[in-house]
Amino acid sequence: MKLPTTEEIIDDLGFFDDWEERYSYIIDLGKDLPAMDVALQTPSRLVKGCQSNVWLDVDIVDGRLQFEVDSDAYIVKGLLVLVLAAFNGKTPREILNFDINNYFQALDLERHLSPTRGNGLRAIVAKIRAIAEASEAA
Repeated sequence: MKLPTTEEIIDDLGFFDDWEERYSYIIDLGKDLPAMDVALQTPSRLVKGCQSNVWLDVDIVDGRLQFEVDSDAYIVKGLLVLVLAAFNGKTPREILNFDINNYFQALDLERHLSPTRGNGLRAIVAKIRAIAEASEAA
């Protein structure tokens, strides 16, 4: 799957008139996300703080972090695509410098998520940022 860019996602979401259409778009993004190998869906890869199960794996290729993610909920898989658009294939410094709050505000996202989904989204971002910090320090 070729991930959309953050700019493409912002533009695409801006095209829709209401949040029901935007949710459908996000769910469709999640349906296109390749499934993670079941062997990688281990407790150590589970992101704590998410209502749904979310698994996160990372490889470093040429100094760039390549994430593989999965969830047992399509809406969460769609949210993972939004996060991957911001972070996947970036250097640790690029990840740490990216203004994720501004991105989420541009998507008008958190206002439309349940508190538990919003907390899960923040937990995913925090986990990725922690990985970037540890990778940069290594």
